[in-house]
Amino acid sequence: MVFNTDTAKKTAELLLQINAIKLNPKNPFTWASGWKSPIYCDNRVTLSFPPIRNYIREEFAKHIEKLYGKPDVIAGVATGAIGIGMLVAEYMGLPFVYVRPEPKKHGRQNQVEGFLQKGQNVVVVEDLISTGNSSLLAVEALKAAGANVKGMVAIFTYGFDVAAENFKNANINLNTLGDYNTLLELAVAKSYITETEQETLKEWRKSPSTWGQ
Repeated sequence: MVFNTDTAKKTAELLLQINAIKLNPKNPFTWASGWKSPIYCDNRVTLSFPPIRNYIREEFAKHIEKLYGKPDVIAGVATGAIGIGMLVAEYMGLPFVYVRPEPKKHGRQNQVEGFLQKGQNVVVVEDLISTGNSSLLAVEALKAAGANVKGMVAIFTYGFDVAAENFKNANINLNTLGDYNTLLELAVAKSYITETEQETLKEWRKSPSTWGQ
């Protein structure tokens, strides 16, 4: 769920302004999974715009404390959320770790990088939620390292049913700054897309794995 409506609208507006979210229903993108998609989201672009990254950092910090109290550690999911996670940790005056997709093949073979003690309360920062699979793998790695994972926050979610189910099954609380429905409404209102294109984008989300085939 999103933190609140005002934050979701503001986040959508900022992401559209800097082309972090690209909407192209007529010429779909191909995701790494092979899915055809009329939308592509690259939240790493926000790091290049100080006022926007500061907004995201401060909204995250405010809502993390409100939802979970002040955790012991902030964890970022590699690689997309390392930058913004570090900014949040710095702003909150907290230690930071990040989680690799899998353990290193050499050296200490770490999957969680940084100093983490067993029993510490951790909030995970993510940049984007699609199915939630990779995000939840990071949660499992943190739990395996002895962390008490309080929940996860993310910049944006596509709002897939499969993601909601995955987080429910994992018993992990997810909250986001922005969401798909708010983004589409604003994109139409600000003439980034037409109402016809909005319908295409709504149809895609119903069955993203088969859309466009």
